[in-house]
Amino acid sequence: MQLFVNDLTVIDFSYLCPERGIVGESWIVDIILDGSLNEQSMVLDFGKVKKQIKRIIDDAVDHKLAVPADHPYTRVSHTDDDSSYWVDFLRPAGKSIHLFCPADAFAFIDADRVSMASVNAYLRAVIKRELPGNVAGLEVILREEVIAGAYYHYTHGLKKHDGNCQRIAHGHRSQLQIFIDGLRRQQVEQQWALRWQDIYLGSREDTCSCSELRRSIHAEAIDDNSHQAYRYTADQGLFELAVPQDENFIIANDSTVECIAEFLAAEIAVENQATGQVKVLAFEGVGKGAIGYA
Repeated sequence: MQLFVNDLTVIDFSYLCPERGIVGESWIVDIILDGSLNEQSMVLDFGKVKKQIKRIIDDAVDHKLAVPADHPYTRVSHTDDDSSYWVDFLRPAGKSIHLFCPADAFAFIDADRVSMASVNAYLRAVIKRELPGNVAGLEVILREEVIAGAYYHYTHGLKKHDGNCQRIAHGHRSQLQIFIDGLRRQQVEQQWALRWQDIYLGSREDTCSCSELRRSIHAEAIDDNSHQAYRYTADQGLFELAVPQDENFIIANDSTVECIAEFLAAEIAVENQATGQVKVLAFEGVGKGAIGYA
């Protein structure tokens, strides 16, 4: 007997890619369980599926940075008590990425690439450990939202958030809708999607010099010409990040989706010399976001 749950959850996370750098993603999760009926004549109660398995998936990947542990660019070290990790991703030509974060901010994927296949294998292994004995099979389906128009991948961190959004390197794959004088402007949408194709969106108040970071030996050579550094302390601990300058964009306010929508609306109004209202629907992953006006 098989039991299925579509749209069980959405995992919003970022991952390290040799070519693209730090990439924000949003993947929808469906699952199929295969097993015999229990004493309740069920494979597993839907309530438990939606709560227990969703929690396992969220704890494993959601709002984390997925690191390809087997890639030759990857270097990982940790503090003496294992509470925090240094992750250095040594892309060539000044494109390296460096982090120092609490251990829970990372998901280490045993593969040389972070992909749907490698994350799928990681999730199946984690989920299977907590399933009851009557469940013999598990299928995890990861899929992207179908977006007809423009979208971009962004990574950020929200130090003021009291949940996992405070992690400095989590992200989203987000569509973008822009209206000027009541008309949808798809060309402007594409322009901004291209500008922010694989971007780190940072808050100005979190910036610092690379020399202020608690760097590993692999990050000693980076400087402010090649990299933008960020540093803040949140409830979960100290978060530090250095990303290549040309894969980074600084906004004056926090990088919440509300502030992103307001920023885009104001910038688009100026760039397009709009005489009427500018309306921006900025999405944060799948099915949610904020509307900004200028």
